[in-house]
Amino acid sequence: MLARDDQPSLQRTPLHALHLALGGKMVPFAGYDMPVQYAAGVLREHLHTRASAGLFDVSHMGQIALRPKSGKAEDAALALERLVPQDIVAIAPGRQRYAQFTNEAGGILDDLMVANFGSHLFVVVNAACKAEDEAHLRANLSDACVIESLPDRALIALQGPKAESALAKLCADAPAMRFMDSAPRKVSGIDCFVSRSGYTGEDGFEISVPAEHAAALTNALLTDPDVLPIGLGARDSLRLEAGLCLYGHDIDTTTTPVEGALEWSIQKSRRAGGARAGGFAGADSILSQFEQGAARRRVGLTPQGRAPVREGAALFADATSSDPIGRVTSGGFGPTLNAPVAMGYLPTSHARAGSSVFAEVRGQRLAVQVAAMPFVPNNYKR
Repeated sequence: MLARDDQPSLQRTPLHALHLALGGKMVPFAGYDMPVQYAAGVLREHLHTRASAGLFDVSHMGQIALRPKSGKAEDAALALERLVPQDIVAIAPGRQRYAQFTNEAGGILDDLMVANFGSHLFVVVNAACKAEDEAHLRANLSDACVIESLPDRALIALQGPKAESALAKLCADAPAMRFMDSAPRKVSGIDCFVSRSGYTGEDGFEISVPAEHAAALTNALLTDPDVLPIGLGARDSLRLEAGLCLYGHDIDTTTTPVEGALEWSIQKSRRAGGARAGGFAGADSILSQFEQGAARRRVGLTPQGRAPVREGAALFADATSSDPIGRVTSGGFGPTLNAPVAMGYLPTSHARAGSSVFAEVRGQRLAVQVAAMPFVPNNYKR
């Protein structure tokens, strides 16, 4: 087995040296050497984020600017609407929106965040998909937009109920921001892009910062006693409790936004009868599911016991049937709830909250109840 230093294929974020200095336990993730936890451990990191403020390195994510060749910001929005089912034109300057790239079958190529910076759009995509996403944008939008990859920027997330007070010490504008506000801001005198959003269900911020300033800004935030560095382990358990999808697990090219329980993200203007209905890849399949329903649906699952039900576990209608009706896509222990939680897909006929199914775990059938999500209430600042 090769030593870590002999693995040149693993990329490093601008904060890699700081992770090592902070005692981060490093693991491969989406082609990067990333911290899965620090000395506090996943459980304490998770609970600290829920109670105070956690700082995450998400610099492996892709950051892209879409600049309209016409000089008209609306043209970039109209162009992007060819690739996503969301209303991009309606995103006001200084705001952002969750979206999905879809394929011709209605499947999800990736999910992303789109911000309107006035003169152009700023897009954040998933690490494992960023090369394909950039190629997808270039292949389809180069007639209308200059697609500018931003590899020299880091991205850090500050999450939790004390995130505002911690960031306010370095950014006077932070307290006035509301959930999904996104715009260029000065943070500790550094020109950054700041959004009030995140991936934990908590209030918080994501800060895009030039790579050369990333370590200094991170260290400045960590001087606040309320802020601890948090690894990928707690990031995953936090997003699972919040009922948030992980691309490649809970949604992928075989799932539509309707199957993925993401209808809320598709505005009426893009649905049948809307001002700009359809016009995006997979529109026929997706819009027909709005009218006729989908055969299956992503649901929350609460195992009836202490044993976690992990990704890949088959789901059955009863304790004795031989044919599975669905499967778990994410699962683990929810530290906030002190109980196991999971997500998965079931036929729509079995997807109602309160319904009972069974998961197969190590050869045994465990009772699982379909549950509403999020499992832990969101704490966004509206």
